[in-house]
Amino acid sequence: MTTRLRMVSLGLATAWFASPAQAQMPPVAANGCLGCHGVDGQGANGIPAIMRVQSKADFTATMKLFAENKKPGTIMGRISRGYTDQDIAELAAWFGKP
Repeated sequence: MTTRLRMVSLGLATAWFASPAQAQMPPVAANGCLGCHGVDGQGANGIPAIMRVQSKADFTATMKLFAENKKPGTIMGRISRGYTDQDIAELAAWFGKP
């Protein structure tokens, strides 16, 4: 390998590792959401979209309403009761509008 090719390869590798634009992973708690709402959070077949639909505050409030059985849903009441306040905050940060 020539010196020039090594330098170009090293430069590209360094730029890639330093890039802040690498994809972020959803919080672990989101794994349960993605099964029904889809990997992109867009919903389908009567299941509503959750990605960037509500503000973070509204997302949090909705999850708490489900947990308290104050909002009707098929399974969300049972699911939301399994999340901690920290889990809901992380989900709101991931799914809520920026």
